Amino acid sequence: QVQLVESGGGLVQPGGSLRLSCTISGDRIRIYTMDWYRQAPGKQRSLVARITSGFTPIYLEPVKGRFTISRDNDKNMIWLQMDKLNDEDTGVYFCNNMASPWSWGQGTQVRVSA
Repeated sequence: QVQLVESGGGLVQPGGSLRLSCTISGDRIRIYTMDWYRQAPGKQRSLVARITSGFTPIYLEPVKGRFTISRDNDKNMIWLQMDKLNDEDTGVYFCNNMASPWSWGQGTQVRVSA
C-alpha cells in the first residue's frame, strides 16, 4: 500500500518562504509525473505544480516565478520550495502522481498571514 506523507507547512508572513516535502513509500516514483496540489479553505483541491519523470517542471500561473518543484527518485521524494508567499497560497498541500493517483495523504497546512 502506497503512503504519502507531506510535511513542512506552517504559519508564515506574506513574503516569506516554506519548503514542503513529500515522502512516498510503497512504490517507486521514478516513472511517474508527480504533482503538488493545494486545497484552499472552502475550495476544491487544485493543481499547483508538476514535475515530469524527465524532471521538467510545470507551474500553474499563480505560482510561476515563486514556487520551485523538485524530485529525487533515489530518495523517493518530491519538494515544493515556496517563496514570496501571499494570502492566496493558504491551504492544505498534497502530493500525488498524475496518471494514477494513490490514496491521498493527510497533507500539510500552509497559512500565510500577517
